Amino acid sequence: MSVSLSVVMMFALVLGLVGCVSGFLAGLLGVGGGIIVVPVLYHVLAFFEIDPALRAHIAVGTSLATIIPTSFQSIRAHRAKGAVDGALLKLWAPFVGVGVLIGVVIAVIIPGAGLTAVFGIVAALVAGYMLFTPEGWHPVAGLPARPAQAAMATGIGAISTLMGIGGGTLTVPTLSICSYPVRRAVGTASVIGLIIALPGTIGYILNGWGKAGLPVYSLGYVNLPGMIAIVVSSMWTAPLGARAAHSIEPRHLRKLFGLFLAITSAKMIWDLIG
Repeated sequence: MSVSLSVVMMFALVLGLVGCVSGFLAGLLGVGGGIIVVPVLYHVLAFFEIDPALRAHIAVGTSLATIIPTSFQSIRAHRAKGAVDGALLKLWAPFVGVGVLIGVVIAVIIPGAGLTAVFGIVAALVAGYMLFTPEGWHPVAGLPARPAQAAMATGIGAISTLMGIGGGTLTVPTLSICSYPVRRAVGTASVIGLIIALPGTIGYILNGWGKAGLPVYSLGYVNLPGMIAIVVSSMWTAPLGARAAHSIEPRHLRKLFGLFLAITSAKMIWDLIG
């Protein structure tokens, strides 16, 4: 795709602003930035007239790439607080990896509209969880038997890879429903996010290699200026969001994020139908 340097700079600037917002909200709400980056990036790509058939793949691939450096920062912080469950990771990590491979294979097969539909539907389910479940809702007394946990980990890996999100958005609610301590769930999810993002990013690079119509400076479906802009700006604003979270009622945060996701998923599904 041949474009001027000024367009590339404008693209990076816009995505830098996206990173500022996603980083702040990620710190404020305690969720991975991917759930915010993907829908916003999808619409930014539409504004820059990127081929509709490529938008969802680029948004997801670039989002996964941004998770890699931010995961290292998050893992270091959670390990320092002893919030990473090594025993759970030992069981879950291989199955999360299998799920990532499944997700990458599915992403090769389905068109961009399919990825958009997956994001919209799962985001709507997460929004419903945020909006309608009471704080501290733990309907299951504990984690299920190992085969069921393996299925859970595989599903989280596959769906997260298709959505371009890290481990937190799906892992934390899943573990929380099973009465798992929230702080350890968040800390453990930071490692799961890296397990998802690293092979997932490689898969999207290979799947998109040589595709016509990609934005300039792209490695397959990963756009490098967008990734760098989002990572740099989000790492700057995430601590600001985390500090702001201590001055806002948690249940209000849940409702606001749920509302954001509901509106976002509805818009993406509406675009598909329309």
